[in-house]
Parts: sequence; structure tokens; C-alpha cells
Amino acid sequence: MQKLIAKKETDLFALLSAAGYSRTKVKHLLAQGAIAADGATLKRGDHPLAPGLVVTINSAREMKAELRTSPVPIVYEDEAIVLIDKPAGLLSVATEKEKKRTAFCLLNNFLKERARVAGERILVVHRLDRDTSGLLVFAKSDEVKRRMQEQWPGTLKRYVALVEGVPREKSGEISSYLKEHKNLLVRSVGRGGEGKLSVTGYQVVQTGSGYALLTVTLNTGRKNQIRVHLAELGHPLAGDRKYGATSDPLGRLALHAEFLAFPHPLTGNPCEFRAPVPVRFFQLMSSKAGAVGGPLPSDKPQHKGMIMAKSQDSKKDTKKPSVKSLKEKKAAKKAKKAEKSRG
Repeated sequence: MQKLIAKKETDLFALLSAAGYSRTKVKHLLAQGAIAADGATLKRGDHPLAPGLVVTINSAREMKAELRTSPVPIVYEDEAIVLIDKPAGLLSVATEKEKKRTAFCLLNNFLKERARVAGERILVVHRLDRDTSGLLVFAKSDEVKRRMQEQWPGTLKRYVALVEGVPREKSGEISSYLKEHKNLLVRSVGRGGEGKLSVTGYQVVQTGSGYALLTVTLNTGRKNQIRVHLAELGHPLAGDRKYGATSDPLGRLALHAEFLAFPHPLTGNPCEFRAPVPVRFFQLMSSKAGAVGGPLPSDKPQHKGMIMAKSQDSKKDTKKPSVKSLKEKKAAKKAKKAEKSRG
């Protein structure tokens, strides 16, 4: 941690510039919440500083250590948005039965405590089912939330799903009109009904042990859309007894929000985010599993499960010679040397 003292009335940009920091670096540090004064995290480069005020600057290592203390894994954070890798079993937002143990509540309280600034808050951009893990986005202002939700239909959303059985077609698109009924189950209805058009694309990536691993993309985002469409395809998500699954090998719904791509709500720059697929999704595939559709599109290095599988295969291919073969080689070499000496 570096400490700088304002010797006269100035602002943050001027103080850090005199210490050798560029404006770009200062903006980056502010976005990471790495600069503080008087016990409060600073957010603006033109923040006024009184004479004698001590400004502290945390290093990247210190910031990473601080982020690791978050009760939910933070994937990315800047001045506008924060993305987490939501664990399965954790609600996105509060319900009548559960108010405190939610992704929103845990992250909001953590950020408030870290910033120590009154009024600091996050806002919900979208939601994931309780038993779905993966990328969840929050906004840091009303304006950012509005922009994110306006562009959300065009956001590229990719999931990884583990389903019972193997689809006949290795890739395809499921399209239907979905409606939530009084029993809270979502079902497809006729075109003339009150359902909303829903489109889901899928591709089989790997098969084994009576299951198939799919990548799933959403062209629309309806409640329970992936769960309903895969169940109606005849291959419900493993662990999804609500929609017809007969097995629960992972002890959770086998669905993970793995990838998001969208323009940054402030800069417009393209952004891509990934949350590694839980290793257990891959471990369920038996040793006889077949890579039907190849690795997850363009993202093989991002998935620890696949890296693990590759390293295990590599070990099999690089076995050391047996002790017996080494002894035989040594004996042959010794006999050849003796024969040469006799000649």
C-alpha cells in the first residue's frame, strides 16, 4: 500500500500526477476501488483534497486479496457494473420466505462495507434460478441498469447443460410459445394462446454415462425457458425433477450460465465474460464418453474440467518405461561389452 499526503489544497488527479501516475492509471485505480482517503473509497479524479489529508493506494495484489473475501465470487467489477459467479442453491433476489441469504443481499452488504460510503448500492439487471449457477450482472446506478436492461435482449447468453439421455439431433433450435400456468409450471401452448415466443438453440458437446453435455444459447429469455424446452425435447436437465428428470447425479440442477457478451453500458466497448463450468459436469462423463460436437466453442482453455481431462490423458500417453525393460536393456549392454572385450 502506498500513502501520499496532500501538502496543499488540491485534487486527486493533481496529487497522483505529481507522484508519477497518469490520468488513465488513476481512472483504472478508481474503477477498482483502490484509492481511499479518510477511511472512504474515492470515486472521482477531481475529488478535492485538504492539506494534510492522507491518500492510500492499494496494489493490484492487495485488491485481489480483498476481492477474495467477498461472500460470492466476483468475476469483474468497475465503476458501472459488477458480475459474480453465483453458486447453485443461492437465490438471486429476495422472496417472501428468504430475505437475507440472496446473491443481491450478500454482494450489496459486502460492497457497502468495503466502500464505507453511505448510499453505495447495486441494482438487479437480470436473474438466475436458485439452482442455476454462473454469471449474474448487477448495475451500480439507475442509468446503467436502464441501459443494461434495454440492451439485454441483444446480449449473447450461453449456458452449459447436462441432460438425461442423448438428443437424436446433435444440434438444433427449439421454438415454442411459453406460458406459466396456475401450478407455477411453464409449458408450451399454441400460437394463438397467451404464450410468449421463446427460442432456444443447443449443441451436443460430449456424451457418456447416459448423459449429454450441451451448450445452450438463448434468443429470448423467458422464465424456465431452457428447462422447459429441453424437457419437451425429451431430455430434461439432470436434477430437474420439476420438469421430469428421473436422476440427480450432481445434487443440483445441472445448468450453468457460462458466457455473456454485451457492449459496456458506459463506453460501448464490447465485453465478454466467462464463469468456468463446474468440474463435476465433466467428471460425470465416463472414460468411454465421446466428444460428439467438439470442445465448447472457442473457449477450451477457459474450462478447468476440460483442462483436467486433457492433462490426465497426457499422463497416460507419457508412461515411464517399466523397471523390467530397464534391467533388460542394462543386461544387453553389459553382454555386448563383454563380447567386444573377448574379441
